[in-house]
Amino acid sequence: MYIPPAFRETDEAAMHATMRAAPLASLVTATAAGLLCTPLPLLLEPEEGERGVLYGHLARANPHWREPAQAETLAIFSGPDAYVTPSWYATKRETGKVVPTWNYVAVHAYGPAEFFDEPDRLLAVVTRLTERHEGARPDPWAVADAPAEFIAAQLRGIVGLRLPITRLEGKRKMSQNRPAADRAGVAAGLAAGDPTERHVAGLIPSA
Repeated sequence: MYIPPAFRETDEAAMHATMRAAPLASLVTATAAGLLCTPLPLLLEPEEGERGVLYGHLARANPHWREPAQAETLAIFSGPDAYVTPSWYATKRETGKVVPTWNYVAVHAYGPAEFFDEPDRLLAVVTRLTERHEGARPDPWAVADAPAEFIAAQLRGIVGLRLPITRLEGKRKMSQNRPAADRAGVAAGLAAGDPTERHVAGLIPSA
């Protein structure tokens, strides 16, 4: 990922927060068959390993897990993002020398992908992922709500993923390269938009 110095995120806790908040990641592997990419929810265990470990699962029928990786596997996490119109810049009124851009947050996690199919490990991953996404619901569903034999059959149709993180790259592009008046204009413009745009507005630095 291309990261100019002004946009580089070096705070590991902030990168972990972006990863936790992303409901769906993209798993990318370079193989002899070409690039393979699978969208899937991933669970971060930050205390495991040197930089944290990612867990998830893929359909057993998905060829992604069978192809040997030729390099590191990459997990891409996308944070909040929003289009930025030049109309919001004070510079537009002053010189007109402005163009559109996009503000966004992204984290790339690299490491060697490990796949497994032991039923107890798969059940643990599925249970943790379920608790993560169901926990805040008023009537959360639990894996134990389904018949045990049904869950066992479902587990036979997936393979687990364990990805120890060896390298993290974070990018927070929030108009840091613009003058203060331009940043203020972008924040005000986004604050009048939809919930995602309002979220991005709150991430733009004022100084």
